[in-house]
Amino acid sequence: MSSNVTPLPADLAIPDLATRFAAIVGAEQVRDDAETLSLFSEDIWSPSAHKTLLVISPRSTAELSQVVALAHAAGLSLAPRGAGMSYTGAYLPANDRTISLDFSRMDRVLRVSPEDMTVTVEAGCSWLKLNEALAPHGLRTPFWGPMSGIYATIGGSLSQLNAMFGAGHYGTSSESVIALTMVLGDGQILRTGARGPDGDTPFYRHYGPDLAGLFCGDAGTLGVKAEITLRLIRTPAHEDYASFSFKTGEQMLSAMAEMARAGIASEMCAFDPGLTKVRLQRMSMMSDVKALGAVISKEKNIGKGLLSAAKIALSGRNFIEEEEYPLHVIAEGRSKEGVAADLATARKIAKDFDGVEIANTIAKVIRAQPFPPPNSMLGPKGESWAPVHGHVSLSNAPAMFGEIQAMFAEMAAEFEQHSITTGFLFTALATNAVTIEPVFFWPHGYRPVHASMIEPAHLARLPKLPANPEATAVVSRAREAVKAICARYGCAHFQIGRSYDYRGSRDEASRQLLDAIKQLVDPSRQFNPGGLGFPK
Repeated sequence: MSSNVTPLPADLAIPDLATRFAAIVGAEQVRDDAETLSLFSEDIWSPSAHKTLLVISPRSTAELSQVVALAHAAGLSLAPRGAGMSYTGAYLPANDRTISLDFSRMDRVLRVSPEDMTVTVEAGCSWLKLNEALAPHGLRTPFWGPMSGIYATIGGSLSQLNAMFGAGHYGTSSESVIALTMVLGDGQILRTGARGPDGDTPFYRHYGPDLAGLFCGDAGTLGVKAEITLRLIRTPAHEDYASFSFKTGEQMLSAMAEMARAGIASEMCAFDPGLTKVRLQRMSMMSDVKALGAVISKEKNIGKGLLSAAKIALSGRNFIEEEEYPLHVIAEGRSKEGVAADLATARKIAKDFDGVEIANTIAKVIRAQPFPPPNSMLGPKGESWAPVHGHVSLSNAPAMFGEIQAMFAEMAAEFEQHSITTGFLFTALATNAVTIEPVFFWPHGYRPVHASMIEPAHLARLPKLPANPEATAVVSRAREAVKAICARYGCAHFQIGRSYDYRGSRDEASRQLLDAIKQLVDPSRQFNPGGLGFPK
């Protein structure tokens, strides 16, 4: 890929760079204040060893293209940042000549087409904003967002991939994509898909090799997502919920796998006893009230909504035995009878694995309040939080879970010494995989990235803990041990960032192809150096 941009002097001063970028996006959209630079130089897991030079906020694909071309000419690295919810170093500056791209101004829903069943958005659009725009049309995307969708951007979701709403039927975010508009390393614009008579109304993904797929899950290393077209479905007319409790995680995972094979759930999620305890500790009366209000408004009439809320309130918080594993199943479809049949199958499968049906409180609240504020990124006592995960085949999920538990048991004394607690989140991806996501809580103080997203009233109730590098080091070793177990089971990962060595896990032919693509689309290796396992 050749560039038409004249290279700039490598020693160009920061004020001169800022002036040049300001000529593209406006002076107020080029930030270099210490608070902003610090925020963009850390993620939920850790701050970077480097500080970003400038934060640039383009307003359009054209401005983004010019910004990337100028950065290329100046020999600068680029760190595209969505909502900032990474915990894998995905957007952190990897050197001292990095420009962070802020997509908060590229957040528009550009076009909704009920006729062609497509929607086009800018990369900074959140899943919440997209769903609000589609609701009046009675439409949604097949995969319609992660639980962090109040902030999580669609561009970030495609770079990192994610699970949850709709994933049981439709897979991850990338599987709902029709077309991408990408900005490559020298500022060139690349458009994928069949795009209609004007070349700008994409309606179908597949026309020859799947170029869109190259940029999905790329951790922002192959280009910058500017515009995204997703396919639409009519919002299912009916949904219902069921929850079950299992004596062991192995039984629960076996039941989840069989439900995934049966294809009966739009989404499933489950917790271990440790995470259930944390969730219940974290719930406040105010959050309960918000959840009940969401359940009431979700129902089609006020009487049914009040009845649903009353059932939830009466079930209280003691409907799960303390040491059991709850599984929450959500079914949806075109007919009430079809949804009922799916849940009847879920009940039979749960019973086959000694599951007991419990109040469907959590399943109902999850759907009524799908995108809650991300207050859960801190523990109930202000502890730091960090997950690690692996997507494992249905048949191997129980065994892998057992290995992780055994490793945790070996580290139990260290965990206790440093007041580290653990939990597990489980979910399913279509009919093919189960996600096992261990999470850690440890007494280490929160940072600006947490304060930027957690509700201020909630944050005010939490103590500000001091830094705790010793406990953090233990958590880091435990996360690495989980990754090693995942590697033995041949797992896949979302949110690869710089935490999972994707490139190193590939065979030689795949590495050669990846390297050739990287060289073509990003010859200066300016996009997220070190991401996806590429050399810095």
